[in-house]
Amino acid sequence: MSNNGSQNQDLSEPRLHSKTRDASFLLDAGFSIRDMQRKPPDTPSKPFFGAGGSMLRQFDEHHAGLTRKSSVESPTATPPRSVVGIGGKVAKPDYTEAKIVLAMVGLPARGKSFLSNKLMRYLKWLEYEVKVFNVGQLRRTRAKVRREQSGVKEDHTAGYFSHNNQEATRLRDKLAEDSLEMLIQWLKEGGNVGIHDATNSTRDRRAKISTRVAREKGLVVIFLESLCDDPAVIAANVALKVSSGDPDYKNMSRKEAERDFLERIRLYERVYETITEPDLSYLKIMNVGNQVTLCNIHGYLQSRIAFYLMNLHIKPRSIFFSRHGESVYNVQGKIGGDSPLSVRGRDYASALPGLIHDNIIDANLTVWTSTLQRTIETAQDLDFPKLTWKALDELDAGVCDGMTYEEIEAAYPEDFANRDDDKFNYRYRGGESYRDVVVRLEPIIMELERQENILIVGHQAILRCLYAYFHNLPQADLPYIKIPLHTVIKLTPKAYGCDEERYTLPIAAVDTHRPKPKATKQPQILVPSSAREYYDDKPQ
Repeated sequence: MSNNGSQNQDLSEPRLHSKTRDASFLLDAGFSIRDMQRKPPDTPSKPFFGAGGSMLRQFDEHHAGLTRKSSVESPTATPPRSVVGIGGKVAKPDYTEAKIVLAMVGLPARGKSFLSNKLMRYLKWLEYEVKVFNVGQLRRTRAKVRREQSGVKEDHTAGYFSHNNQEATRLRDKLAEDSLEMLIQWLKEGGNVGIHDATNSTRDRRAKISTRVAREKGLVVIFLESLCDDPAVIAANVALKVSSGDPDYKNMSRKEAERDFLERIRLYERVYETITEPDLSYLKIMNVGNQVTLCNIHGYLQSRIAFYLMNLHIKPRSIFFSRHGESVYNVQGKIGGDSPLSVRGRDYASALPGLIHDNIIDANLTVWTSTLQRTIETAQDLDFPKLTWKALDELDAGVCDGMTYEEIEAAYPEDFANRDDDKFNYRYRGGESYRDVVVRLEPIIMELERQENILIVGHQAILRCLYAYFHNLPQADLPYIKIPLHTVIKLTPKAYGCDEERYTLPIAAVDTHRPKPKATKQPQILVPSSAREYYDDKPQ
């Protein structure tokens, strides 16, 4: 235990395991775990990929060139490429060979859309091209177009989903096939992961998908089955479905809508066939993460998908972001460094515990800080467990560390202009780019997804990256997200996004936000709604 009350957790033992008939996915991803059987929920356990753990150490070693240099280095270590010459732009990773059809499987109200949207957000944050093709959205969109043309509203109540209704079954099969064709075409045009969000609940349907994808060179298909036998989870999903504006239940009372939706589920249950086909590549997830089964998962991207899904849960929780209190360097206009708090920054640190206790949370909370003193000082009076993460250290400004922007422009005019031109991709001489920071923060995302209530006391660039992940914001806008000093941002994950609240303390601080230079119009960072979308953005 350090004298600031924070601690580094020993996370050498895996918490998260799952049974697999093919454990090579971890070897492909650089891990050496053979038996992947998850422990029961009540078994004391440690995080699989957490602060200080073996998984994080392997990740840090693999990406050593992107992290802040250690004070003790191997004499034969190769310096990061960025140290040589002036700074420059970092190229986007070449993911052109990654082509995956990820087909969802599961009954209604089992969390398929939740999983597909979470996965899409994660992979897009890592700069893969990902798109969800939701068959229900396609059905509603086409029905809406026909209604506008004919004035007749189609009946999509429970009877439409009965397999005894031959005409409706033919129409639903056609929708699934059309959606798959759109997905395949999108992959051919440059996409990486197309998610086929449908029930795909029979062996026959899955065989058709496998056969169709096999005709396309370079495409592979993985099935992701979401199972749920927790009555509380199912009830919550049903309630969300009938209360969130689904056009299928427009002008119905909530009671009528719930009765009809439960009947739809029963009709699917009569013909539902869980995945048992030994030749398929698949993941099975029980109760959104309580148990995970993997089969025939190979390669880096497939392993990455599996690893992320293994960390998810749906327990109610909130994630809080706060920058450190105003620092001496903030007042002086300098970037980076490891300066202490200013007088006003210390005032914020003193007031922060009251804000947290009185207005934000009365549940268990863990505080994460970086290893830099301004975050540790800001969190020192918070009476919650604390963890320090080196991965949360501020973006490394390299040779510009400790300089003002005016000094950087005078000393390195070419670097200054290039960074203004493309702030996300520009890597400081001997330092990092925002793209490098996103890579560095991947283990933080993994750990955040498996934790409950977390307060991160961090830095502007770091919190911008994490904020962009939770709100699914484009990378080009990421460096211009406003994360003001002396403000706590509360994010509450929902099924289809995050709700946000902000709490600002009346303690003055400098404004460190730097607008996009030479822009005729500043980027408008719009926080997406957490409500579900029921129609395609483009009718098909």
